[in-house]
Parts: sequence; structure tokens; C-alpha cells
Amino acid sequence: MTNHDDEIAKAAARCVEMSEQRGGGVLDYSEASLAIVEEILQEVVPFWGGMSFQEREMVGRDLGCYLLEVARREFGGEYQWSEENDQPVLVVERTDCRVALMTLNKVCDRAAGDEADNIPFFFDGFASRVREAKPGTNALYV
Repeated sequence: MTNHDDEIAKAAARCVEMSEQRGGGVLDYSEASLAIVEEILQEVVPFWGGMSFQEREMVGRDLGCYLLEVARREFGGEYQWSEENDQPVLVVERTDCRVALMTLNKVCDRAAGDEADNIPFFFDGFASRVREAKPGTNALYV
């Protein structure tokens, strides 16, 4: 495991622990659990404006890493670091194709109240692209 792999796994595990304390559904690294992530982010929306930068960063990082870890467990791939976006990216490579996923901005936008940034819908688009990737595919989901 690289340092990024370890940090992403730890952040995802924090989300699972938090979900156990919250009541309601518990995160289990399944694609179905992303509906719970969506619920958590809906609960954050009323508080987002009053949160400090560090609190917002923690929400985005931890839940974003949880999404990345769900994707990695489902599709494999490796974590890389996007210097330009200052965040991790999961890169899933198959023969002659590559589909990548960045999640932190999407999670923060959803926590800020943008319903168009629905997490299960976003993940489904990525998952479909990975499952149906044709040779020559080179896509990034942000």
C-alpha cells in the first residue's frame, strides 16, 4: 500500500465508524451504501455555511475517500495524486482503456446543497463507464 492508499483507507474507515454512531444505515463499502452517503450529505447541507474550512475539508476528504474506496473494491484500480486538483484520483485501467474518478469536489458540492451532485447518480455514471469501457476509452469523472 502506498501512503495515499493507506490515508484513503483510513478516511473511508472513519466514515464507516461515523455511520455506526449516526443511526440509520451503516456504510459497508457497497455501491448500495452510497444512498446512505447521500443521506449524510443531505443532513450536512443546513450546517455547511457555518462550518469552518477545516470542517468542510474533513467532510469532503473523508466521504470522498469513502466513494473512492467503494469504487476500488468494486473495480480495482490504483490511486494516484492529482497535483492540479490537490486530491486523490482512482484510475481503473483495462486493456486499451482507462476510466478515472475524483470525488472530493463532488462531495463538497453536494454538502453545499447542490442536488444535481447526487452521489449515487454520479457513481452510477462512473460504474457504467467502467463496465462498458471500449478500447480507446479515456474518461475522467469529476
